[in-house]
Amino acid sequence: MTTHDATVRRPAADLAALDGLITHTTVQGVPVLHAPRTGSGPGEIIAGLFFRVGRADETLATSGITHLVEHLALHRLGVSDVHFNGATANAYTLFHVIGDEDEAVAYLNGVCAALRDLPLDRLETEKEILRTEAAGRANGPNSQLPLWRYGAQGYGLSSYDELGTWSLTADQVRHWAETRFTRDNAVLWITGDHVPDGLDLTLPAGSRIPAPAASSALPVTPAHIRGDAGHIVFDTVLRRSAAAALFADVLGRALFQDLRQEGGYSYTAEADYTPRDADFATLTAYADALPDKQAAVVGGFVDTLARLRAGRIEQAELDSARGKMLKRYDAPDLGAALLPSYALSLLLGHRLLSPEQHKTELEAVTVADLRRVAREAWDGGLFQAPGRGADWAGFTLAPQYSSSSVTGTRHRSLEDDDVTLVIGGEGVSLLLPGGPVTVRYDACAAMTTRPDGARVLTGLDGFRVAVEPTMFRNVTAERIASLDAAVPTAAVVPLPARAPERIPRPRERETPEQKAGRGTGRKAAARNWPLGLVLMVALDAVFGLGLLFAVVFASDSAHPAWSYLPRAILPTAVLVHYTRRAYRRAKGARS
Repeated sequence: MTTHDATVRRPAADLAALDGLITHTTVQGVPVLHAPRTGSGPGEIIAGLFFRVGRADETLATSGITHLVEHLALHRLGVSDVHFNGATANAYTLFHVIGDEDEAVAYLNGVCAALRDLPLDRLETEKEILRTEAAGRANGPNSQLPLWRYGAQGYGLSSYDELGTWSLTADQVRHWAETRFTRDNAVLWITGDHVPDGLDLTLPAGSRIPAPAASSALPVTPAHIRGDAGHIVFDTVLRRSAAAALFADVLGRALFQDLRQEGGYSYTAEADYTPRDADFATLTAYADALPDKQAAVVGGFVDTLARLRAGRIEQAELDSARGKMLKRYDAPDLGAALLPSYALSLLLGHRLLSPEQHKTELEAVTVADLRRVAREAWDGGLFQAPGRGADWAGFTLAPQYSSSSVTGTRHRSLEDDDVTLVIGGEGVSLLLPGGPVTVRYDACAAMTTRPDGARVLTGLDGFRVAVEPTMFRNVTAERIASLDAAVPTAAVVPLPARAPERIPRPRERETPEQKAGRGTGRKAAARNWPLGLVLMVALDAVFGLGLLFAVVFASDSAHPAWSYLPRAILPTAVLVHYTRRAYRRAKGARS
């Protein structure tokens, strides 16, 4: 069932540049790239089927829908000795297999058959599996950076739970597969000198969907946020280029040298350069730190960025990074090694460069180019540091509050008189001592609902307001109903009922007397004031006996009275003085 077509939906010059390195064709309308790989086992091939759809294409309310399609497409393949897997990233979904030709063909045919007819009877089970997977997934040190940079949309969704696993319907999942997992939105790569016989990539027709445009939740950059102890992260967005890729390597090496080798502050200090879409890439730099070394690591990290930004980059640093990158072209089976990156570039619409063209670009990069990239990286940077933040280094604190609040009914917090919830016709606001947090209905990314009346609204800008009827005055069922009517239906995500003990309740308020005594220790003193009185009387008696003792021995010429007075009277007088003062304090506290 294999058919071949010499036309591929890319400019001929792009693919022509790869002639002699890889072969390109189509199978059932799907572009296919392949190249021989002699280093594999007998008859073994590696294949990857890319689709240009990922988490960044979803909304917060439907997040997880691409991951669900991936899981459902793999279900019928069951358990096998063949190594295969699927992965859902921000801008793509990948189905990957390693095996002989028959095994690879069976896997790819099975994936495409499942995408044409998803086993939607498994939908609820797969939803639960994804929620379980998310619960066991450890959040990385940079997991909150996408939220702060992009908000609760597009590339920012990787910071959030997959809310759609609670509410997505079979029709929604089927439609997503039919419109996104299409032959026109796919690219297949295979290691081998030919396309295997029997390959059936029949998929619905569609269109190549460009990667989503990036949103922004940062009005000013460079910006900073406060993060967890022990982790310092800097991320930025750069235009894809040979200079940007080389700068990432130079930055990683500089951090390792400054923070680990010379400073001895960090164990891990590195930088990563990852393509985001056709034109831009994300550069992420990271360093770890012990609690007592955090300030030193933050300072050293900022100093390294400043040095590179000022152009203090040695030619040797550039040459080292360039040499490392050029070595990849010395690999055997170069075409096969480059297949995944070429296929992804073809999928995203990024220009395709032959090894010679890329080498030429790398050789042309100068120290001045790296300095320019360093400044670009700084200008768009987002810095995450624990402790006191990074205002001192020239970073602006990312917005902690909304720029305005809505008007409507006001509901005082049952815990804190300084906190008020406002439910209005345009949105909801939480009025805090530092400023308002507002989510407007027309910019609501998602609103979760609970049967007990709780509502949590998340705005496209990432701000979040929790409406808990048990925590605010007079949040009636009518007020909740008005809120429900105002939020777009597509943004609503119903969640299951909570156990009674999970429903928040206001903490017991302190009385004025408790507030006055909190932290002073006066309540303990008041309880023990009779003991102070007893001690005072006892020490008065000791004082009197000491005085009598001194008078009696005054007639002893060998021991004159003045020698006993300081030894007997003065220590006792000091004890009496402090006991009386403690008694007066205790009595005053009690009253």
